[in-house]
Amino acid sequence: MTQKILLLSVSAGAGHMRAAQAIEAYAARDGHGGGPAALALHLDVMDFVTPAFRKLYTDFYIKLVNKAPALWGYLYHATHDAPRDSSMQRLRRGVERLNTRALMTQIAAFQPDAILCTHFLPAELLSRALRQQQLACPVWVQVTDFDLHRMWVHEQMQGYFAATDEVAFRMRHEGIPAERIHVTGIPIMPAFAQAPDRVQCAQAFGLDPRRTTILLMGGGAGLGSLETVAARLLALPGDFQLIVLAGKNAAALVALQTLAGQYPGRLLAQGFTSEVERLMACADLVITKPGGLTTSECLALGLPMIVNSPIPGQEERNADYLLEQGVALKAFDAVTLEYRVRLLLEHPEQLQAMRAKALALGRPRAACDVLTQVLAQSVA
Repeated sequence: MTQKILLLSVSAGAGHMRAAQAIEAYAARDGHGGGPAALALHLDVMDFVTPAFRKLYTDFYIKLVNKAPALWGYLYHATHDAPRDSSMQRLRRGVERLNTRALMTQIAAFQPDAILCTHFLPAELLSRALRQQQLACPVWVQVTDFDLHRMWVHEQMQGYFAATDEVAFRMRHEGIPAERIHVTGIPIMPAFAQAPDRVQCAQAFGLDPRRTTILLMGGGAGLGSLETVAARLLALPGDFQLIVLAGKNAAALVALQTLAGQYPGRLLAQGFTSEVERLMACADLVITKPGGLTTSECLALGLPMIVNSPIPGQEERNADYLLEQGVALKAFDAVTLEYRVRLLLEHPEQLQAMRAKALALGRPRAACDVLTQVLAQSVA
């Protein structure tokens, strides 16, 4: 009998959603192509809350990290250090419970064999439900960064999935039993489990597979706009080509396409795309913000990184981990970025050493491993 797995995430930042989508993708393979069979349903908790709560939880978070990152950093550390029984924590949990009753109704209707949370909010809500015997199925938690905040840690959980041994160590320090902790990496889509062919991908995008290729995935916060960063990079000496992902920023895409006309054959500007892994396969170096999912994708494909503009808190910890492992450099501003890129272009042996370390760290089948573990224990 096919098991039913409920995946719960929160659309406050894309990483939590993408991790759940990756596990859902393996479940959809029906046992073929290396993925275990399961019926998976992925829900965004924000679809089951009041509009006011959604605006506070998602819009406020996005505005805070973009407009006042230092304040977000303060809140990140303050909530980590706050005692669980503090008035602030009790008030926060009470507000969350009042605004997520519809979610419990949806869970009861689906009747899952297991639940996997890729965000701490549903894990906290379901911990209370388990404690009060309002929920019978096991609940798992997937941490989506190379760090552990205490808001991820709750009683009654069946198990935890950690990105690294260090995160697992922190989990044990927080009182999670060792036998409930599994070091799997951070879930990424099945497309990253087998690196696409560089030559084929480059030719499909009109790129030269023999030339050094840099992929720019983010600007801002000191580096400047995407088109400004791209122009600065293209002015550097060296025979390299540049891919820039503008995402859903239509204005940036138009500006980049105009810039591409000034550098024939050297700049590929892309808007929102579902072929990120094929663009990554063309690249020798990635410039990106250090989100847990994006950097896990880079590691899976053995891509060295220059990380920039980390969100205070979780992304700072991600950046620290990548730098310590020797797979990334950090750009503090536009000048530092230029220096780092020049350094790696002039020393390809350093770039190659970083690539080897990234491949060694990558866990391209993390999502499959997570799903396999959840299904195995659900049967047991």
